[in-house]
Amino acid sequence: MLVVGLVISWSSSFVGVFFVCVQLCAGAVRSKNTMNILIKNVLDSAAGAISFYLFGYGFAYGTCGSTGKNGFIGCGMYAMNKATLGDWAHFLFQWAFAAAASTITVGSIAERTKFVSYLVFSVVLTGFVYPVVAHWAWSSQGWLSPFSDSPYNNVGMIDFAGCGVVHMVGGWAGLAGAYFVGPRRGRFDAEGKPVPMPGHSATLLCLGTFILWFGWYGFTPGSLGYVVGETPVINANIVARAAVTTTLSAGGGALSALFHTYFLTGAWDLVAVCNGLLCGLVSITAAAPVVMPWAAILIGMIGAIIFYYGGQLLLKFKIDDPLEAVNMHAFCGAWGLICVGFFATKDYVQETYGEAIADHACGIFYAKGQHCDGTLLGLQIFAFFVITVWTLGTMGPVFAVLKYTNLLRVSEKEENAGLDVSVHGGSAYPKDYL
Repeated sequence: MLVVGLVISWSSSFVGVFFVCVQLCAGAVRSKNTMNILIKNVLDSAAGAISFYLFGYGFAYGTCGSTGKNGFIGCGMYAMNKATLGDWAHFLFQWAFAAAASTITVGSIAERTKFVSYLVFSVVLTGFVYPVVAHWAWSSQGWLSPFSDSPYNNVGMIDFAGCGVVHMVGGWAGLAGAYFVGPRRGRFDAEGKPVPMPGHSATLLCLGTFILWFGWYGFTPGSLGYVVGETPVINANIVARAAVTTTLSAGGGALSALFHTYFLTGAWDLVAVCNGLLCGLVSITAAAPVVMPWAAILIGMIGAIIFYYGGQLLLKFKIDDPLEAVNMHAFCGAWGLICVGFFATKDYVQETYGEAIADHACGIFYAKGQHCDGTLLGLQIFAFFVITVWTLGTMGPVFAVLKYTNLLRVSEKEENAGLDVSVHGGSAYPKDYL
């Protein structure tokens, strides 16, 4: 049943990742760059699959030497050597996560980046950067993992489905890429004020949002991997609770964005609602099975506000992110990771991660009734810090090398014409000529 559960979860997860690329990413860029963003997402996932197979899965879950323990990075099982039945199914699920992290980065550098650079960064991200963080948080040998024999500070980092491991890694990599590639031409005027460059299809963007919402039920509730096991009732309860909190956080994020945008502009903004919903999904990813439903709504609402003001901060620094992936995934991912230290309940944490988790593994909002001392909050903040430093410290040099070897940005002529015509030989929306 573990294998079946993982394969089913992978299927819905991959559907979410693939269709968000096809629909949401395409709708969020200008029509002249539609084919470019689509082919980059497809090949990004394809190249990532090969690199994750050759190296990534081993770095994430391989065992090292006779003891099998290395807290920083896994080793062995390269190219799935000596993989078990469970490893084959787990590979599929983990590759969907790795592909998600990589496609997040794609959006941040869209519309002005050379094709070859996507292949380079996707191989590095899925083959090395993401797997190391996954090893820290989810491997039984990882130094931050709650699944290890001796969890860090007797608790371990709680990140159920990847606020830090997936979203922060993809978001911070996107920030590094957007910084080095520079803004799109015309994105800022002579005085440095941002010039709107909206995507070409709100319909595609909205459809992609709904499909990604569906995929999230594979990512987050599916992260348990199984329902039937030694404790089928408890496992089913964890999965169901994660599904409910995922739904409520998405709703909270959508409504928060709706009313916040209306307060600022007087318009009921569809794009803002879609972004707010996605922010709610990102923000609940770490905490889904360990928080109460009311907390999930609040987490999503706060995530949508963080997204908006995070985007304003990026514009102040002239960071151009066409899909707003940095503020959605890095900023909301950071909020989602840290908020576990505020809202996690002791009973839910121990039900999800086992009785071995120390008594103080719960949020500070329950300090009086559940005797939480802030240890978990401190550890979640620490995890945010080390993931941020690791991702920027590894992906920053990758993009810097691409820039200074002239492999990162297309020419001004190609960018102005649109990458569909200048790179891919035609438009995604060809006209019929008589």
